[in-house]
Amino acid sequence: MKNLGFGMMRLPVKTGPTDFDYEQLNTMVDTFLKAGYTYFDTSYVYHNGKSQEAVRKSLVERHPRNSFLVATKFPTFNEVPEEKIEEVFESQLKDLGVDFIDYYLLHNIQTVNYDGYDGNGGVAKSTHLFDHAKKWKETGKIRHLGISFHSSAKLLDRVLNEHPEIEFVQIALNPIDWDSELVQAEACYEVIRKHGRKVVIMEAVKGGGLAKLPEEAEAVLKTVHPDWSIASWSVRFCMEKEDVIAVLSGMSTLEQVKDNIKTSDEAQPLNEEENRALTEAMKIYRESAPIPQSEIEGYKGLLYHGVPVSAILQAYSICQIQPDPGFSDDNNYLKNSFAEAEHIDFRNGLDKQKVITANGKDITEMVEKAVSWLRENSF
Repeated sequence: MKNLGFGMMRLPVKTGPTDFDYEQLNTMVDTFLKAGYTYFDTSYVYHNGKSQEAVRKSLVERHPRNSFLVATKFPTFNEVPEEKIEEVFESQLKDLGVDFIDYYLLHNIQTVNYDGYDGNGGVAKSTHLFDHAKKWKETGKIRHLGISFHSSAKLLDRVLNEHPEIEFVQIALNPIDWDSELVQAEACYEVIRKHGRKVVIMEAVKGGGLAKLPEEAEAVLKTVHPDWSIASWSVRFCMEKEDVIAVLSGMSTLEQVKDNIKTSDEAQPLNEEENRALTEAMKIYRESAPIPQSEIEGYKGLLYHGVPVSAILQAYSICQIQPDPGFSDDNNYLKNSFAEAEHIDFRNGLDKQKVITANGKDITEMVEKAVSWLRENSF
């Protein structure tokens, strides 16, 4: 279970997102490597496009190339013209200071850039992005090819059928996303394993959202393990999963690195008592949201432009109790749900559609508010 990965998305900075605190970052990287961990995950876009440079300065230039693994991602969502794709990839090699990339991902494969809003093919297809990636692997510039994914398990199943070259898939997975109606972490995880591919887990602590819970929820967990940090419960939940290359945790401080290392070093599959406690804590967590899950359950079966109302309200509500509501993984899913259901680009607005419950209650305004917020905060 020693599969902790260092997410380079929320690095320590001084005055802004690109002014890295290298003294602290170097110590964090050294501590991670000394503990026997090797997987570092970055992207073309993290930290306003400067995370790869930080990886070069803090890791690549300071440690032997055979002592670490680098993962980075192509910015699929930037809709790079095909004639610029090779240029972008070569810039990544230069920024990282490496001759090859160990794990390379097409970033954020989802309905809108795989199928397009109209279902006739998105940018990933029109620019032949998978063909370019296969060539990079054939020439040794990448060792393993994968995707990060933010859509339905149904689409993922089709993508993996259509692209046998994909070796691994990075998905959001944690105790709250496990049974999320939009994120579908459990369903996506099972699809990946069905196809015999490997998994990389992101959002293990949901961007820090599962590091602090309501007092009642924390008390449930502390009763079982007073010495475990709250964040470590989510990390342990992820680490026990099978066929996992790395469980990523975005780390901003040396203390977070040390806590994650301690958790990973000690991690064992959760026992029955621990699983019960975690399930109860997540139930309390969902009930603390603006629209509690117990209320959302009453809206099961209702649809809004083909998308389950319960999924829309659940995604909206859980975002509101995150440290940064506008940057939660849930935000990235609703546009894909509308695209799959009715080939709608919800950024252009939606036709009026009433939502009436079985007992005659009109919840249209509540649903429209949730959709509007998720639209404004999608990325």
